[in-house]
Amino acid sequence: MPAAKKILTPRSFYPEIKPYEHGMLDVGDGHRIYWETCGNPKGKPALFLHGGPGAGCSKDHRRLFDPKRYRIILFDQRGCGRSTPHARLEANTTAHLIADIEKLRALLGVDRWLVLGGSWGSTLALAYAEAFPKRVRGLILRGVFTAREKELAWFYQEGASLIFPEAWSRFVSILSVAERKNIVQSYTRRFASKNLKKKMEAVRAWANWERETLSLLSKKIKKRSKADDAFALAIALIEHHYFINKAFLEEGQLLQNAKRLKNIPGIIINGRYDVICPPTTAWELHQKWPTSCLVMIPDAGHAYSEQGTLDATIAATDFFAKEF
Repeated sequence: MPAAKKILTPRSFYPEIKPYEHGMLDVGDGHRIYWETCGNPKGKPALFLHGGPGAGCSKDHRRLFDPKRYRIILFDQRGCGRSTPHARLEANTTAHLIADIEKLRALLGVDRWLVLGGSWGSTLALAYAEAFPKRVRGLILRGVFTAREKELAWFYQEGASLIFPEAWSRFVSILSVAERKNIVQSYTRRFASKNLKKKMEAVRAWANWERETLSLLSKKIKKRSKADDAFALAIALIEHHYFINKAFLEEGQLLQNAKRLKNIPGIIINGRYDVICPPTTAWELHQKWPTSCLVMIPDAGHAYSEQGTLDATIAATDFFAKEF
């Protein structure tokens, strides 16, 4: 694999592009997922897996790949983005999402593809690659998250709270002192409330906590729109659904099964000051995955759009376009 310093050649987003093909795939259980393909129809297949879970894809995610070299494939996972029904939790687990990826691969006639995932997308990419290693030509993982108890406790109980105390105060302000002993569990009751006003108050608080901790340099949160509330509903309910269930994975499963990646080259990218997904997880994964290259960004947090992380991510897709 290339040395880290070569991966950090300055890059920026590729120009804006539109899909040349898109559709809705019925994956069963009442779910239909939105998918699209962009770039070169004859290019190397590359799959992008968005974060959250529940965030959906954006037009800038298409721009992480060279459109002349790649057949870029994106889809909105169950319950979010343009997939339907919106914010549905039934039949929405990691195993379901892995099965959806395989159905999409078969639909599009792809044999093997490069898989890029960030944050929750890295979790899903790892789970998919460990389940179907022969279908993965290479992996690019950004802001690594493996859904272990200590990772969840760091962000939702104590850890990140010590670095962003103002944002944390807002996050827990709707909970009583007693409820704060188990915050994720307490939000279960809030999200299940029949009082829509109280439910949406909890939804916004959950989504805002994540938004306020994304970047190394915090940005002022703008006034919300109806579209923002729809996004917040999906990301809060679906994230909570996955995290209360430990992402439907056994404790430590993704690191324990990293040996299944032995024939898959990979590039791991993590911000040194990523408060949502601290770099220790990326380091642990790199130790268990000899064919990986670890790129630590010295001046970045969690957001993929921070300059150093963006540079490294696009350099990584450029590398795979040339080498594999």
